Amino acid sequence: MGSNAKKKTTFAKLNREAKLRDKRARKAERKAERKLAAEAPPEPTAADDAPATTDEQPAGNPAG
Repeated sequence: MGSNAKKKTTFAKLNREAKLRDKRARKAERKAERKLAAEAPPEPTAADDAPATTDEQPAGNPAG
């Protein structure tokens, strides 16, 4: 006469939903990191600090 009113969810569906929640959380973390990186001033690199050398010969003209 009576049917079970409680909706049954399979473990496969529960696992899919948990995986999706984790994926969205990781995506939100990456987005927050990108936002913080964009707000922060760029850090100087070693290439920026190196002086430019002008006494090198061009590749097409051999020295000699």
